[in-house]
Amino acid sequence: MDAFDQTLIQLTAAMTQASRAYKSMADKVASQYSLSQATALPVLILGRLGQDGVRPGMLADALGLEPSSLVRVIDLLIDSGLVERHDDPQDRRARILQLTEDGKTRAAQMEEALIPFRRSVFAGVDPADIDTCLRVLTSIQCRIGKAESTGDKQG
Repeated sequence: MDAFDQTLIQLTAAMTQASRAYKSMADKVASQYSLSQATALPVLILGRLGQDGVRPGMLADALGLEPSSLVRVIDLLIDSGLVERHDDPQDRRARILQLTEDGKTRAAQMEEALIPFRRSVFAGVDPADIDTCLRVLTSIQCRIGKAESTGDKQG
């Protein structure tokens, strides 16, 4: 194992730790709106994906989950009055998910609450470094996605 491999080990460990810490802090923001991490992110993503509704599979993809893993969360959100499930007007066999007015309100409130949180997390980081980080992480996501779709375990 050379120095580059050691750096990659440190980088992937740092990514995992940073992700966990970020999720933990974001969960605290979500709890202010009576949502958990599991329910807050779908509400935020539905709010970001638009007013026309989203098919459950598309939401699952955006969350990085299998559609079957999302069923219980969607049911919880429907039961809590934040999400509605409707027939897709383009395809009667399909269903779409839409935020209710309460869901839209909570999504907007959480987005607003997350702005200062994100700014504090990235305070003092050069915007060019943030752009580079985003480009690198997006590239990693794409490479992992390609490896998963082809069954390539080595990437």
